[in-house]
Amino acid sequence: MECGELGCGSSKNEIKYTTYKTIQMKVTTSWVETLAFDVKADTGHVARLDTSIEGGGSGSGMNPKKMLLGSLCGCSGIDVVEILHKMKVPFTKLEIEASAEQTEDHPKVFKFIDMVYRCDVSPENLDKLNRAVSLSKEKYCGISAMLAKHCPINYTIELI
Repeated sequence: MECGELGCGSSKNEIKYTTYKTIQMKVTTSWVETLAFDVKADTGHVARLDTSIEGGGSGSGMNPKKMLLGSLCGCSGIDVVEILHKMKVPFTKLEIEASAEQTEDHPKVFKFIDMVYRCDVSPENLDKLNRAVSLSKEKYCGISAMLAKHCPINYTIELI
């Protein structure tokens, strides 16, 4: 079997692999106390993960699943802002709320995620806002793409 730039294969049944451009990311998570952890990105940014006092933590940070929901909102929000700016749609407020129901059995995973996008675009730009949210969900937001492989992500849009 020969291996080359496109992968390994034999002369009878050649296998080809698609090469994707990848972006390497790295975080280091360090235990602080009780159930609190500091997550430090290779960029130097730090976020605290913890759980509630009732859950055995110190309540000093967001729990990991809520952070995941926040990451979904942030990822999609970045897309929506960039797309609206490219469309030259004026707005001054964008708020994204996500809620999820999780299973009762371990591992406790999301059954579904509901997202609400609230934005102050004018009513005549509502279609453009809908398009921006749709593009984020279906094409650009990697967190949405990963989570959608596991559970449905529903969204609504409200003008504020």
